[in-house]
Amino acid sequence: MGTAITFKRPDGKDASGYLANAAGGNAPGVVVIQEWWGLSDQIKGLCDRFALAGFDALAPDLYKGKVVPYHDTDSANKEMNSLDFMDATTQTVRGAAQYLSRNGAKVGLTGFCLGGAVTIIGSVHVPELAAGVVFYGIPPEQAAKPADVKIPLQAHFANKDDWCTPELVNGFEKAMKAAGKSLELFRYDAEHAFVNEQRQAVHDREAAELAWGRATEFFRKHLG
Repeated sequence: MGTAITFKRPDGKDASGYLANAAGGNAPGVVVIQEWWGLSDQIKGLCDRFALAGFDALAPDLYKGKVVPYHDTDSANKEMNSLDFMDATTQTVRGAAQYLSRNGAKVGLTGFCLGGAVTIIGSVHVPELAAGVVFYGIPPEQAAKPADVKIPLQAHFANKDDWCTPELVNGFEKAMKAAGKSLELFRYDAEHAFVNEQRQAVHDREAAELAWGRATEFFRKHLG
């Protein structure tokens, strides 16, 4: 449904990604950020699904062509730890947001795992955004303080997550509330990456569909 594209970062460098357009013109935009595996077919499928829901969706390729197979967690961890999160967010993700907003459309940001953390960083550092939806990822506070979040956020977390733990989630929620920020936070009795239907060991269809409905409703509310 979608296609590979190249777009400009604010620094003038080229970045690549996967774009799926909604049927109607002038649709609101959603930037979709990958898990630590890379720009997988599963993430591209989510872009297609956003397009069917009425959004132009662009997933920037933060690993520049590298996609790690699901069984190779060591390589995925290495790729994630090699990523310059601030450059990825303030340049590549911002460039994607600028691309989607070029016709005046409002733009949101969503991401999963690694991409969830990038979404929170983007909520502080990417001024083109109007809303963000976080899936099971929280960055270190030095990358994005909750008090500095500039847009409404919705967040989805798993109670059985040993990476983005319930303790981390509780701390994030407390800090957002203390700062008076707009946050809708949902917890699911599921495991990390429960939205990823390609990973049957952790996929929870009921939780994933509930989260999807909440996310698209939230974006319609804030993006138009």
